[in-house]
Amino acid sequence: MLWLIASTIVAAGMATAMIFVRLRAAKKPASVKKIILPPFMMSTGALMFVFPMFRVQWSQVFEAVMIGAIFSIFLIRTSKFEVRDGDIYLKPSKAFIGILFGLLILRIILKLIVGHHVSFGETSGMFFLLAFGMIMTWRIAMLKQFLHLEKKMEPKKDLA
Repeated sequence: MLWLIASTIVAAGMATAMIFVRLRAAKKPASVKKIILPPFMMSTGALMFVFPMFRVQWSQVFEAVMIGAIFSIFLIRTSKFEVRDGDIYLKPSKAFIGILFGLLILRIILKLIVGHHVSFGETSGMFFLLAFGMIMTWRIAMLKQFLHLEKKMEPKKDLA
């Protein structure tokens, strides 16, 4: 139970930090690097699967990643870009904060339910995969949107 409480506090802290990062990101131009780095940095967490207690079955991997991808729809819907002063910026969304905390609460409820049937290590592995599936799907959608907008912005070549 102590691990469940500790991991919930860490998840709440990460969600809060994400909100501040998102608000700050809206003040600076977006870039491909800023969009793709978070999933790469998060992927280091997969080292947890080196330890047998965190390993999960392939069916659980698929389920967790798919649920994460479904959850990402809410984040994708609130992540829009706009062009300002010749640069591309992420538009701030008031709904993002509510959605992020709503997803956190949903994840905690799911974690409590799954935690009764699956060991702490497997639950941790599954919820890492859920979060990774959510972040990866969201960032791929953001990258596609950013590149599409960037392509539209390219100056027309003067043929004269």
